[in-house]
Amino acid sequence: MPIGIQGFEKLRTDGFIYADKTEYIYKLVHNNVPYFLSRPRRFGKSLLLSTLKAYWEGKKELFSGLKIEKMEENNSSAWKQYPVFYFDFNGVNYQEKGALEEALSIHLRRWEKQYGVDQSDKILSERFQNLLIMAREKAGLRSVVLVDEYDKPLLDTVEDKELQEHNREVIKGFFSSLKSFDEFIQFIFITGVSKFHKVSIFSDLNQLKDISVTKDYGALCGITEEEINSYFNPEVSKMSKEQGLSEEECLAELKQMYDGYHFSPDSIGVYNPYSLLNAFYDKDFGAYWFETGTPAFLVKKIHKEKFDLRKFSNKTIYANESALKDYTGDTLDAVPLLYQTGYLTISDYDKAKRRYTLSFPNKEVKFGFLESLMPSYVPRANVGNGLDIFTLDEYIENGNLEEIREVLTGLFANISYTTENDPFEHYFQSVIYLVFTLLSKFTICEMHTYSGRIDCKVETKDYIYLFEFKRDDTAEAALDQIEKKDYALSFIADHRKVFKIGVSFDSEKRKLVGWAIG
Repeated sequence: MPIGIQGFEKLRTDGFIYADKTEYIYKLVHNNVPYFLSRPRRFGKSLLLSTLKAYWEGKKELFSGLKIEKMEENNSSAWKQYPVFYFDFNGVNYQEKGALEEALSIHLRRWEKQYGVDQSDKILSERFQNLLIMAREKAGLRSVVLVDEYDKPLLDTVEDKELQEHNREVIKGFFSSLKSFDEFIQFIFITGVSKFHKVSIFSDLNQLKDISVTKDYGALCGITEEEINSYFNPEVSKMSKEQGLSEEECLAELKQMYDGYHFSPDSIGVYNPYSLLNAFYDKDFGAYWFETGTPAFLVKKIHKEKFDLRKFSNKTIYANESALKDYTGDTLDAVPLLYQTGYLTISDYDKAKRRYTLSFPNKEVKFGFLESLMPSYVPRANVGNGLDIFTLDEYIENGNLEEIREVLTGLFANISYTTENDPFEHYFQSVIYLVFTLLSKFTICEMHTYSGRIDCKVETKDYIYLFEFKRDDTAEAALDQIEKKDYALSFIADHRKVFKIGVSFDSEKRKLVGWAIG
């Protein structure tokens, strides 16, 4: 499994599995326009650029047996050795002033040594311009410029506006040279997580073709279901045996866990490649992409903006195309950033209104993201203190009604501390949503948010729980609503015991005050 392998040459020479994407490479290099692609972290952007680098350096042997070899067999001008300038912004902490300039200088010094020049007395942009000129003179060919994760210096400093603005100006000053040096450049490809449209790399390169939401390139990064069937059949077979599942059941669980990313309307769905490869390696359904970390600033932004968490599940998060493609870094809207960082994906598109509907792509992202939000809304929900989801699940599985009440009471007990400047209604809705949605990881749990349906239904092997929640009303009133609207009628023939539970919360006291069972 090529886990963490970002170099195409190493992948091809050391016996790693490669899902052949070279038909996309052929299409890209034969359309002589500069490109930009936005994709979430660990989605294969670096491997894509490494593959492009190998192509432009004429390393034909690395493409033996791949689709592009046959596509290029009658092209006499293929496999020339172009000069390639590959800027990799990964692996550097940009939270100190000067770190970006040093990272750029390290790249330039390496190429200056290659060309036998010392330009340390010149500014960064001039050094790069001179290298483009020298490369053309020496090779007789124009240069290829590849930029990987251009926005990392901006995302690393999102909570330090002064330093982020400094880094923005450095990037602007350095890459603005690309426009005026077009005659020295054969091909440009830039990747990132977000498109900061105030950065000159986009405003100056106004001909830059953004393919981030282009249907033809929807599967350029990531793994499709067809590619799983073509390249990973042995891994599916081994994993299904390890998990005690049929191959069909194993594929179905893989799909629920890691599939579901759509980067344009009606585009083919793709699996998260990092999680899929790790799952095959471990033969387990882990939350691998999430274990690499959720940005703390993103969690803070969701909480600070009082984002209605219920929108994550009821498919009422909307955006237009510009919101998905552009993120300024100082917008108050969290939706574009959630999409670009991979926590939301396109689930529907209204062509007449040109409006996208966004939602969680899969179970890994859904539960991982909500678990990362939980401490922000419910700081006391720690494993070991009896207020965690695992404990609540155990009580629900065993029908321990009093213990369930105690856990819910405890979760709301410090509401005045956690929501000092928040309206109670937002906190109340958020905690109820988080608790019962996370509970659905272990049981059948449905949250309903519109009138005429029970607020929450939880099903286990032996029990069915029907919850109705009220603010500033009595638990008896909540229970009465369950009875009057016959919410339990559909379970009349079910062998399981049905609990009807009315719960009331007091906005002034900011706690659970009523509990009635029917």
